[in-house]
Amino acid sequence: MFLLLFLGVLLVWYVSRRIYAHCWHRGLSVEIYFQERFIYEGDASTMKEVVVNDKLLPLPALEIRFSSNRNLEFVGEASANTSSTDRSYKRDVFSFLFHQRIERTLSFTAHKRGFYQIYDASLTAYDFFFRSGYYADTHPDTVLYVYPRQVDTHRIAMLCQAISGTVLSRNRLHPDPFEFSGIREYRREDPMNCINWKASARTGELMVNQFDSTTAISLTVLFDVEDKLILKYEDLVEETLRIVSSLCGRLVKDRMSFTVSGNGPDADADTPFSMYLKAGAGKIADLNQKLACMDTAGCVCSALELLRSQAALKRDGHTFVFISKNWQEDLAGAMSELTGRDNQLLWVLPIRSADASSLSLPSLARVRVIPWEI
Repeated sequence: MFLLLFLGVLLVWYVSRRIYAHCWHRGLSVEIYFQERFIYEGDASTMKEVVVNDKLLPLPALEIRFSSNRNLEFVGEASANTSSTDRSYKRDVFSFLFHQRIERTLSFTAHKRGFYQIYDASLTAYDFFFRSGYYADTHPDTVLYVYPRQVDTHRIAMLCQAISGTVLSRNRLHPDPFEFSGIREYRREDPMNCINWKASARTGELMVNQFDSTTAISLTVLFDVEDKLILKYEDLVEETLRIVSSLCGRLVKDRMSFTVSGNGPDADADTPFSMYLKAGAGKIADLNQKLACMDTAGCVCSALELLRSQAALKRDGHTFVFISKNWQEDLAGAMSELTGRDNQLLWVLPIRSADASSLSLPSLARVRVIPWEI
């Protein structure tokens, strides 16, 4: 009797192993993906795990393991079964009956700017006897851009005003006929072709179309991410990129067109970063993506070389905004060379609050320094 029972159990075990070995992965699909394509540094977001067992064979246990960058910290219930060393390792266990779908939401916080990708996950399935596992890999291939955190809007507004008293103003000297902004009463100096006859007929008074102007100032935003000294200032380098992102976003919304250049590498071309931004917010997403992917350790030239390369273009009546934490005496000569052709330079200097009191910089013609304490 016991022998027959033993043989029966052995037969069930053998058949079960054979069935699971050949069929456990059939009808099984695993999706792991970020629910948003981009967020800003410090924001919270979620990723999804969607697992489907679309067959009659149940899976008593399915273990999914994957890893992500440790700068994406799982929070709340998602932090269970998570370990963090060089990367953040996540382990989840599912149990399926027939034709079943399970969906889980994993919350996380992005602590640092960057480009993050999950492209590998391992699957381990077990049969009813849990004696051995069945293994496979899957490739989610999901990506997330974490843009530089936007700095305080009040500070950026003050910085924009400091660039030039006319950069952000909507003056009436050169109205843009494509930028209609409303209707107002007729003035003696208004040209006749601006009269809105339909509005005049309704109101009984002469009314004219009002247009905004597109500011035509010549502007270049320069940024420096060089950090080659023994004592690193990663916080100041990251603040530099935050200022660049926030400032450029504000300027294009205020109908500015300009070039932004820096000594960080362009991920697409492996060359010094340079990008032209037209008025309007159309290319800000492209800029933020490039800043998110920028490897500041791969600085392609020094701040001195960056300034000299701009001076070599020999532009007249140009405005430069230079965002850099670095200060060396030889930069003074490069700045003087850059401003020597009736150009203006606004230097935004990220600095730690503890070091602000000891800041001592030379006074240079047509160079205005704005300390940016963090």
